[in-house]
Amino acid sequence: MQTNMRGMDMITTQEWTKDQIDTIMEVAMDLKKKRALGIPHAYLRDKVLAMMFFFSSTRTRGSFEAGMAQLGGHPAFIDSRTTQIKHGDTTKEIGDIFGRYFDGIAIREVTWGQGNKYIRGVAEASRAPVLNMQCDIYHPHQILADLMTIIEKKGDPRGKTITVSWAYASSYLKPISVPQSLILLATRFGMNVRLVRPPEFKLMPDIVQQARDNARKHHGSFEIMEDFEAGMAGSDVIYAKSWGPLLVTADPEEGKAITDKYKDWITDERRIAMAAEDAIYMHPLPADRDIEVTSAVLDGPHSVVFDQAENRLHAQKAVMALTMS
Repeated sequence: MQTNMRGMDMITTQEWTKDQIDTIMEVAMDLKKKRALGIPHAYLRDKVLAMMFFFSSTRTRGSFEAGMAQLGGHPAFIDSRTTQIKHGDTTKEIGDIFGRYFDGIAIREVTWGQGNKYIRGVAEASRAPVLNMQCDIYHPHQILADLMTIIEKKGDPRGKTITVSWAYASSYLKPISVPQSLILLATRFGMNVRLVRPPEFKLMPDIVQQARDNARKHHGSFEIMEDFEAGMAGSDVIYAKSWGPLLVTADPEEGKAITDKYKDWITDERRIAMAAEDAIYMHPLPADRDIEVTSAVLDGPHSVVFDQAENRLHAQKAVMALTMS
C-alpha cells in the first residue's frame, strides 16, 4: 500500500503508478465494506470539495456529492453558467482562488479540444488537488470504478479478455474519454484488450500507443478490430458503448451521418452469447436502450451495470480520502 497521495491531482490514471492505483482499489473495497456495515468513516471532516460542472451529469454528480458527505465533508455544486467564467475568470483565477477556498476542486468539462486543457490549467494554479470528473480525453474515476467491478466479478484481471467496443447510439456525439481511459488502465493490469470500432471511430493515436506500451510492459495484449461480432467471441468482459467520430469531425450533422451507417452495432442476446459463458456486460450509463444495447442484455444475467454504477461512489471516495486528507 502506498501512503504518498495527499495533494495529488487525478486527471488521468496514466499519471499514477500501478502501486498507487492498487492502493485506491484497496481503500475503495474497505470503504465499500464500511458503508455496508454502517461503520462511520468521516476521514474528510470539515473538508470542502468544489464541484464545477460545464456539462450535465447524473451518476458523477450524485456519487461525488454522496461520497463527500459520507466522508464527513461538504460538496459544493457549482454550475459553470452561474459563475463569472464567461466574464473574465480564467483557469488562473479559478485555480488560485478556489484552491484557497476549497480543499479539492473537481471539474467536468468535456468540450472537444478544450476540457483537458482547462482542467490542467486550473490544476497548475491550484494549491488544492484537482479531480477530473470527465474531460474530452479522460474519464479516470469511471474507469477506476470499472476496474473495481472487474476485480469483484472476475477476480485477478490479468489474462482476462476485455472487449472495448463502439456501439450505435442516436442521442449525440458522445466523448471518447471512456474508451481511451479504459484501454489505458486495462492494459496496465495485464488484460488482453480488444478495441473494436468502425474505421471512422478511431481513438487518439498517442493514447493508442500508450495502451500498446502498457500491454507490452504488463504482459497483456492490445489489438484493434473492426468486426463487431469477432470482437465479442470468447471475451470475458464486454464493454460496448457509443462515442463520436471526433477525430474525423466534430460537426454534429456530419458525425450523425457517419454514425447512422452502423445502426447494426447493438449488443443483443445473440451477440452476448458469443462471449464467454460467464462474461459480464458493462456500460457507464446512460445507455440508449434498444438502440445501443437491448433491454434484455442491459437488465439480463450478464449485466453488471448497476454494481458498476455503485462502485463510482466507493472508488471516488477512495481517491478523495487519499488526496484530500
